Amino acid sequence: MTEQNPQREEYQAKVKAQLEKINAQLDELKAKAAQAEADVKTDYHGRMEELYAKRDAASAKLEELQKAGSDAWEEVQKGFETAWSDLTGAFENASKKFEQ
Repeated sequence: MTEQNPQREEYQAKVKAQLEKINAQLDELKAKAAQAEADVKTDYHGRMEELYAKRDAASAKLEELQKAGSDAWEEVQKGFETAWSDLTGAFENASKKFEQ
């Protein structure tokens, strides 16, 4: 069993809330893509698949983060931050592309 401290618990709650928010935003983007014209849909389908893969990677890192012991926590946190950055960057790019 891993020990918890208030900073870790607060951080984990924060990133979990951010992940839930991005899930809602992905659902919105998916709905917009569904209304797009056929030639645009193919592009967005690929982008959505990429976003879902990055979201899943961030979720997996969050699970790792929650299970990490004190000695490995900072290392796992860095891995989560990288996955989160990849996800948010890809989401912003897809959102901008869709708005055009």
